[in-house]
Amino acid sequence: MIKVFVIDDSALVRNEFKKIFSPINDIEIIGSAPNPVDAFEVFRRTGLPDVFILDIEMPKMDGLTFLEMIGKQKPIPTIICSTLVTRGSSSAIDAMRMGAVDIVLKPTSNINEFFGNKREEFVSKVRIAAKSHATYIQNIRRTSESKILSEKQVSSSVKAASSLPPSKKIIAIGASTGGVQILEQLLMQLEPNHPPIVITQHMPAGFTASFADRLNQILPVSHVKEATEDDVLMHGRILIAPGDLHMEVQKKGFQYKVVLKNYPKVNSHKPSVNVLFRSMAKEAGIFGVGFLLTGMGDDGATGLLEMKNAGAATYVQEEKSCIVYGMPKKALEIGAAKASLSLAEMANIINTVR
Repeated sequence: MIKVFVIDDSALVRNEFKKIFSPINDIEIIGSAPNPVDAFEVFRRTGLPDVFILDIEMPKMDGLTFLEMIGKQKPIPTIICSTLVTRGSSSAIDAMRMGAVDIVLKPTSNINEFFGNKREEFVSKVRIAAKSHATYIQNIRRTSESKILSEKQVSSSVKAASSLPPSKKIIAIGASTGGVQILEQLLMQLEPNHPPIVITQHMPAGFTASFADRLNQILPVSHVKEATEDDVLMHGRILIAPGDLHMEVQKKGFQYKVVLKNYPKVNSHKPSVNVLFRSMAKEAGIFGVGFLLTGMGDDGATGLLEMKNAGAATYVQEEKSCIVYGMPKKALEIGAAKASLSLAEMANIINTVR
């Protein structure tokens, strides 16, 4: 039985969640509260749940503060459901960086209709969250705090440094559930002048730009941006696939560029990791290096196999550090990866391939 606890200051919302989960045999709401402070009183009777459903803006204590507090003590998979997670919301990105496994935009009106339409989606999200391994990054900075850090980094010209000789390789990375947190941990370990990197992270439209901006603020040696048509792959640059478009790599003359395609979902995703990896197999061949990280499902597995068959070096994230060990596991099962690695081992490969 999956035990769920709902923290939301709206009694209507709390009641709607009870309606959703009451007929579900493997999910039980063990408690609810209008804010985190009151929730702590309930925990004394019920114990901690397997999954939290958490609002952000609440009286007494906001959701991000609670997420940070509980993460330091005992990380628990959390689904954020809030009106504050609009397109481009820094709160949403901070929540995922703190370990939230999923984000749902809650409307300000027509609540009953919204929950009626989202019933199956919430059940699925809770089941996925319950299988995840929540983690918390110590000393995390929220967006407002990181602006000061970013200014210091840029002023010291760290991002312009070139300690590594140029590499002929191109790095392609795919991630899904838990990827925001895992990618930050991986990319923070990169050295100046690292090989070009292209990333497909499953994320809704609007959030990928904020995610790219956030990484650009905190990464000491990389320039990060949401990809646009014909962006050139360059050393020290990281391009993130937009949340509503597929991203492919294409060789044009002596350069590699990204091409954005607006066609239906592949493996139930748009952008799809398989789309990126298949283009890498076709265009980069032996000059490609592929990494498949944490995530539910199988997107990226067959694409990684195509990269491997084209002569690329291919790897998956080890189970121990995955938030959800789905995509990497599938890739290993079909023989798509050369090895299963820790984040430190992956960073070392990126920093040393030539």
